[in-house]
Amino acid sequence: MFARLARVVVHHPWRVIGVWLIAAIAVIALAPKLTATTDEASFLPSHYESIQAMNLQEQAFPHAESPAAIVVVERSDGARLTPADTAKVDAIAESLDAAHVPAVTAVQAGPPSPNGLIQTIGIQMVKVDSPTDKSQQDAVKTLRTDLQDQLRGTDLKAGITGSAAQALDQSSSGNKAEAIIAIATIVLILGLLLIIFRSPVIALLPVIVIGAISQIATGLIATVSKLFDLKIDSSVTSMLIVVLFGVGTDYILFLMFRYRERLRDGDDPKTAMIASVTRVGEAITSAAGAVIIAFLALTLSTLGLFRALGPALAIAVAVTLLAGLTLIPAVVSLLGTKVFWPSKSWQREPTGARFAALGSILGKHPGRVAIASGGVMAVLAIAAFGFQPTFDLSAGSTASSAESTVYAKELLKGLPAGATEPTQVFLRSDDGAPLSEGDLVRYHDTLAGVSGVGQVTPPLLSEHRDVAEFRVSLSDSPESNAAIDTVSGPLRTAAHDAAPSGTSALVGGITAVYADIQSAVNHDYTVVFPVAAVLIMIILAVMLRSLVAPWYLMASVGLGFGATLGATVLVFQHIRGEPGLIFMLPVIMYLFVVALGTDYNILMIARLREEAREGRNPRDAAAMAVRHAGPTVAAAGVILAGTFASMMLAGNTTLSQMGFAISIGIVIAAFVMALFFTPAITALIGHAAWWPGHRDRSDPDDAPEQERTAVPTGS
Repeated sequence: MFARLARVVVHHPWRVIGVWLIAAIAVIALAPKLTATTDEASFLPSHYESIQAMNLQEQAFPHAESPAAIVVVERSDGARLTPADTAKVDAIAESLDAAHVPAVTAVQAGPPSPNGLIQTIGIQMVKVDSPTDKSQQDAVKTLRTDLQDQLRGTDLKAGITGSAAQALDQSSSGNKAEAIIAIATIVLILGLLLIIFRSPVIALLPVIVIGAISQIATGLIATVSKLFDLKIDSSVTSMLIVVLFGVGTDYILFLMFRYRERLRDGDDPKTAMIASVTRVGEAITSAAGAVIIAFLALTLSTLGLFRALGPALAIAVAVTLLAGLTLIPAVVSLLGTKVFWPSKSWQREPTGARFAALGSILGKHPGRVAIASGGVMAVLAIAAFGFQPTFDLSAGSTASSAESTVYAKELLKGLPAGATEPTQVFLRSDDGAPLSEGDLVRYHDTLAGVSGVGQVTPPLLSEHRDVAEFRVSLSDSPESNAAIDTVSGPLRTAAHDAAPSGTSALVGGITAVYADIQSAVNHDYTVVFPVAAVLIMIILAVMLRSLVAPWYLMASVGLGFGATLGATVLVFQHIRGEPGLIFMLPVIMYLFVVALGTDYNILMIARLREEAREGRNPRDAAAMAVRHAGPTVAAAGVILAGTFASMMLAGNTTLSQMGFAISIGIVIAAFVMALFFTPAITALIGHAAWWPGHRDRSDPDDAPEQERTAVPTGS
């Protein structure tokens, strides 16, 4: 199949390029805009209590939403507000209200905080029903300008926080992050490919080609998201950049290493490219298949975030694979050996002394190498048990210097940490009868006595007095683990148990959403992880024709996952002192580390099998596999790890944690697992690793052109 495809591509390169060009124009012209959401509630299905509470609020209190923005005012010297200061805050509120800013429905000043350090102004806005609606964000921009004009010449300072302000700051931070990541990724790829091949042509090849196909991938993702109403998180667009460029560059690297090898063996350029696609096709298709299946396993998640993330990244990898098998060979077949210009190194065989030495050590002492490499991963994996999740996507995706983040912290000087996003407890009459005043008072007092609750407002009654809303300000920050524990534990227990006869209670609000997300994620761990692992094992079994090798290959990848999570916990929770890691990190790590780690295992194990089929014993085959495939795995690992590490430059916690975790996972997968642990274990198991197919034995009926088929080499 791959040989037939290769011949078509190489003999008709302009037609292949033309088809890609037509496809790009059609997709870009017809695809909708890819939009992202920061509304965590949109990720949950309707049966969760927080979503039921939200629906009840919309029915019973359609006009009683929390302020979309909160102005936090304080004295510049940090002292208590004076009566004159309070009067000025009231005047500012009246002025902002009189300005009739579009999308703003009401502006109202609150009283000073009990300690007198701050005063707030609540700003109600029209509801946003679409992620493309920027009316609230535009209103915040105008309000911020007007606010600073009002403060000029006073002893006060102020800033705007709240959901609308966070959305604006996150959008600004996200745009900046995407630009930084894109620039860093491209510069890194250019630099590393120049070092590896000493050719600006090869260095520019992935940047130009993948930059073009990224538009196709983004268009397809936007179309699929719209058709199936998938909720795309704002971090996905940044991840797409590094997935497309990182994985795409890897596939190009595998192809070019093999192409260079065939040229050194005396093939003419077209024959060399046909042979390269034939040899590399199975390996990169199997590798991409593992990645795609791992990503698609996310469709089994209960969270809309993961159900959208999986198909989006799967589409990106599928488009990249198709380009690697068709578009790149077509372009290179037109360039021929000029693709290596001005370097002449493609004409001579390097000695490969470093990897030859590593291979020799591994072949002589596979047991020691297995213990050492496995021990490193095991020690790091121990730290994974200290993992603590955090659920605030909005704050995690916003720079710490953003105004909404700064003044959310300033608000804590005078109000409970949960005041910005109070938890709502709804008491509903089951038969529609009015709620009694005595029951409401007793219920209020019960909620106020719950541990972790800062204050509870008097109940707000619906028009027919059959639903009451209690706004509960928690003692801890709404996104903190302590607040989530309060809501999922004592608050929900008290709310449900204390509901008078004939009534029922629902607990909602952003912290309740986080608590339900935590429950959903725990469920997904037990479903997505095993399904992805089983499907990847099936791919390995089919490719290797073995029932033994997939087991220890997946075990090694699982150990690599544990080591990756442990290293991330050590860096962010222990060294940097952050309260936790973003809740979706283990799922994303699992899929990237398992899928991409399997990629490198496939490349190494296939080369090892190739060497064994040439008549070498298991230890010598492992040594030769490291010598020849080692440079390819190392180069690919450096480039892919570097592209994901560029996410750490984005300036926000979510992308920094993702970038570090995935990049360190790729380093472990390439330089510990694939280079040492996997070939060492295979050497120790010997011929039994290939049972029942014994694909390591030479086949006298094999055609000559089937020799050395599995992996691009680094020679």
